[in-house]
Amino acid sequence: MSVATVDRPGFALLGGVQAALIFTIMILSVPLPLVAREFGLGPSGVLLLSAAYGLSFSALLLLGGRLTDRHGGRRLLRVGLALLGAASIACALAPGYPVLLASRFAQGVGAALAAPAAVAVVRVLRPEPADYRRAMAAWGGLSVLGATAGNLLSGAVAAWVSWRWLFAVPVLVALVGLARSGSLPPAEPDGRPSAVGRPALDLPGAALAAAGVCAASYGLVASTEHGWRSPGTLLPLAAGLALLCAFAAVERRTADPLLPPGFLADRRRATALAAVMATAAGTALTFLLLALYLQQVRGWGVLATSAAFLPYAAALLTAGRLAGPLTARYGAVAVTAGGLALAAAGLGLLAGLAPGSGYATGLLPGLLLLPAGAATAFAGAAVLATAGVPPERTGLAAGVLNTAMELGPTAGVAALMALAATRPSVVGGYATAFAAAGTALALTALAVALSARAAPEATTETDTAPERTIQIKEHLS
Repeated sequence: MSVATVDRPGFALLGGVQAALIFTIMILSVPLPLVAREFGLGPSGVLLLSAAYGLSFSALLLLGGRLTDRHGGRRLLRVGLALLGAASIACALAPGYPVLLASRFAQGVGAALAAPAAVAVVRVLRPEPADYRRAMAAWGGLSVLGATAGNLLSGAVAAWVSWRWLFAVPVLVALVGLARSGSLPPAEPDGRPSAVGRPALDLPGAALAAAGVCAASYGLVASTEHGWRSPGTLLPLAAGLALLCAFAAVERRTADPLLPPGFLADRRRATALAAVMATAAGTALTFLLLALYLQQVRGWGVLATSAAFLPYAAALLTAGRLAGPLTARYGAVAVTAGGLALAAAGLGLLAGLAPGSGYATGLLPGLLLLPAGAATAFAGAAVLATAGVPPERTGLAAGVLNTAMELGPTAGVAALMALAATRPSVVGGYATAFAAAGTALALTALAVALSARAAPEATTETDTAPERTIQIKEHLS
């Protein structure tokens, strides 16, 4: 029996963690107006609450990846899950806005530790290159599945019970993960990463990266509320860009940088990360705009709006099951480019949105094509983004991949919403945003396809780690 067969419970546990981390991003997307009324929040309070989890999550992912590479995936997974669970309980019991806001930031910190750690443990569970590629193909679909589940359940739970019960999901996942983490293999036989080759912490780089990503992301989010010419948008954007430039300068002079400059020089990896960002932006935009359209333009309720995405979820699940075999048969480049093209077609159909568009003919076709393409694009891109990375840099690769997933919706949606605001009619602006997102995905598909000319698609990894295969077999036997 193969290791991949024996470790299915472990992979299922880690996959559940990844889906829950993305689910938690969307947990307040639909009931946010209810939360705002309960706590008497103004526009700025709502804006910060909606962005808090994503800000700390995306800002600390590179540091989480470095800590994983230094201390081992299982250890960091436990720390991240413990923090996520405790912060989620605090969110559910929050007596007021300050506690809820601080707890959402703390959730993001826990997620930034757990996400790269989970991928590092997957690398130990699946040391053979072919097994690892199949695992990452499945991993890519789990993220968009988590986001979809968050949108579907948030409306239903908020309408039937209370938005506070939504936080039971990350609490349960954290408890199960902590209880079962002992069955997961350590990074090394003694449970500690080897001191030889252990990367330095690079605190200056970590601080600059976290502050830069957080400030720039907040500026992009704030642009949807304050406009692009407002000091509330320009100041954090300028500060974020300055900090990121300083980060780049520091990394060039650091002996063991947090993000090696050459890591993103690989053309295939760079286009794969662009695919992740573009796809994440397109799916996030669809949830946001169609929720606004159905509730504010068509007058649908929260439950009806959530139900409108059920075909989306069905198409996503179907495509997700097919993505792994398709990647194994046709290669990650072809699957990523094809998925992006299919998702672009779905967004192109949604670009025909009008005030009187019917659901069956105006929305449903796009809601079927987009998730089918997104699931396959995520699967192929996850394989490409992590291909050829040595085991001791798995945390780095996972941190960069998850950062792309987080920055896509933040930067992409902000830019697309700003474009939508230039149109005189609300629905016309939505249609323009869908068209622009579809165009971006089509161009990214072309870039991914052209990247195949840069080098033949890898069929082997830099480290087959036969010793690790023996260790994992012994651990699981």
